[in-house]
Parts: sequence; C-alpha cells; structure tokens
Amino acid sequence: MTETATPPAVVGKLSTLDRFLPVWIGAAMAVGLLLGRGVPGIGTAIEKVQVDGISLPIALGLLVMMYPVLAKVRYDRLDTVTGDRKLMVSSLVLNWLVGPAVMFALAWLMLPDLPEYRTGLIIVGLARCIAMVIIWNDLACGDREAAAVLVAINSVFQVLMFAVLGWFYLSVLPGWLGLEKTNIAISPWQIAKSVLIFLGIPLVAGFVTRRYGERAKGRNRYEQRFLPRLGPWALYGLLFTIVILFALQGDQITSHPVDVVRIAAPLLAYFAIMWGGGYLLGAALRLGYARTTTLAFTAAGNNFELAIAVAIATYGASSGQALAGVVGPLIEVPVLVGLVYVSLALRRRFRAAASSEAVTTTATRITSDKGRSVS
Repeated sequence: MTETATPPAVVGKLSTLDRFLPVWIGAAMAVGLLLGRGVPGIGTAIEKVQVDGISLPIALGLLVMMYPVLAKVRYDRLDTVTGDRKLMVSSLVLNWLVGPAVMFALAWLMLPDLPEYRTGLIIVGLARCIAMVIIWNDLACGDREAAAVLVAINSVFQVLMFAVLGWFYLSVLPGWLGLEKTNIAISPWQIAKSVLIFLGIPLVAGFVTRRYGERAKGRNRYEQRFLPRLGPWALYGLLFTIVILFALQGDQITSHPVDVVRIAAPLLAYFAIMWGGGYLLGAALRLGYARTTTLAFTAAGNNFELAIAVAIATYGASSGQALAGVVGPLIEVPVLVGLVYVSLALRRRFRAAASSEAVTTTATRITSDKGRSVS
C-alpha cells in the first residue's frame, strides 16, 4: 500500500489484496481456528517443527512478512530519525514505562480472580512489538525509517529489560501493593535469540537488498519495478503467520469462549489507551502524520511470539498464562487492522491542520511585511 493509494478517489486502483485486506485477515483467522479445532493433533504437529525452541513455521511467516517492508526502508535517512529527540524519548517512555504499567493495572483491575490469565497479560505487556508492528505501520503509511529505528531500539531494551521488568511487575510491585506475587524464569539468551531471528535476519536481508539493489538497478528502477513485485509477499507472510498462530491454539480458544472474552476485555482497553495515547502525544508534539502513526502503532503493538514462548517455557503449554498470550493476536490483529483505517482517515485532519497552519503563517508574514513597508 502506498501513500497515494489511500484516498477514496483512488481506492478502486488498489490491488485486490490491499482493498479486501480485512476480509483476507478474517478468513486467515477463521481457517486457523478451524484447523486447530477440526484437525486432531495439528497444533502438536506444528509445535514439533522447531529448532531450539523456535517454531519454524512461525519464523518462516514472520521473516517473509518483514523482509519486503525492511527492503523498502531508506537506510540513508535513518539519521533523520535518530536526531528526532521528541520521537525517540516519547517512544521509550510509552513502550517501557507506560505500556507495562497500563497492562499491569488493567490485568489486576479486570482479572483479580484469575491469576493465571492476569500473569499472562502482564507478560504480554512486557513484550514490546518487533514484528507485526512493521506491517501495521506500513499499511497506515507511517514513517518506515522511524519504524525500523524504534523497533531496533525496542529489541535492545527487550534483551536488557524484559527479565528485570518481569521480576518487578510480577514479584516486587505486587508485594509493595499487598497483592499476590508470582515468579518468572526467562534467560536473556532466549530473549536475544528471539530478537536476532525475528528482527535481525529480515533487517540484514532488507539492508543488503536495498544497498545492492540500488547499486545494480539504480534507485528509481529499484523502487518502481523491484519493490512493487516484492511488496505483496509481506501480506502473504502475514496471512500465513495468522493461520499458523491460530491453528496452534484453535482448540483451546474455541473450548474456552468465556475465558477468551475475559482476557479480551483488558486487551481491548490496552490497545485503545496505548494507541490513542500515542496518537495524542504525537499530535501534541507536532511530529506530523507519518511519525505520529509510527509512534502510536509501536506503542500499541506487542511481541506475542515472545510472550507465548515465555509463558510456555515457564508455566507450560496448557497453562492459563499461555492461553492469555494466544488470545493476544486474536484481539490484536482485527483491532490494529481497524486502527490502520482510522489512521488513514485521520491523515486528512493532519493535512488540513498543516495547510491551515501554513496559511496562517503566510498571512502573518504578509501582514508583517506590510507593516515594515509602511514604517
């Protein structure tokens, strides 16, 4: 999806894949759930296809999903992002101070009687997104370079801070507040491994493709011919990943509908607070549409692959904590797809505000110039 392909006047020019994206995502979710429910042992079979605890089907889907987007990034422009202190500081605050605290509060307020699900949601809140957020940001015409930088920063903080924050929010803070404490066991290597595979591989591949593609074909040919052919594979990878994720736990999700609803409620509140808060903050700081959108989506997204892996490794595959992690993408995928369209609608307001500000500035200058000429 390109910047120019979103206004209503040109919706008809979008590819079938882009125009009916919500339909394809809904179908992928349904297919995954049906496979998980209707094909005995499919979840177990998929889980067995792994290397050192990493699911190969999920890894394949995520790599195919992220590579085309990262091949579009203009790596020569990254310095314009790292120099934007307002964006960088805002992202760090939203992701590593606000996000975990909001999920902790919502989990305790809305699931006080369900400790396993509550713990699972707190783990989800600690796992900041490094994969699907790149897709949501690209579909919403956010700043690709900013997304690449913020995701990379989240990855570093994830390796350094995940275990520390898990200990704080599950053991220390509940103790201070007189609440029930729990423990989490996760090695820094397990987190680093997830980051290296799910972000490192497609990031390096995208960088190498961009660097040598431009050298061989020239920038115009690379962007106008090669990238349009590569682009649809991001959505193919997304749909494949959704099918696999939902097939893994389709039986568990459909067997516990009431529990799914209980888990979904704080997740919906979390996405609304984080995405809305990110958008309001970006607008207040005048980051512009593209970077405001990137800030909002990176704040709202979560790394469910890591959260599920941690929950399974610590509490077991059939645990309530694991179910809470699995329900995460069940809620995140349709919600963030909806927010993509909300973002695209808000873009008009950003443009209108920018135009109004430009007119006001011009009028002020003209008035000032007239005053000077009179004097």
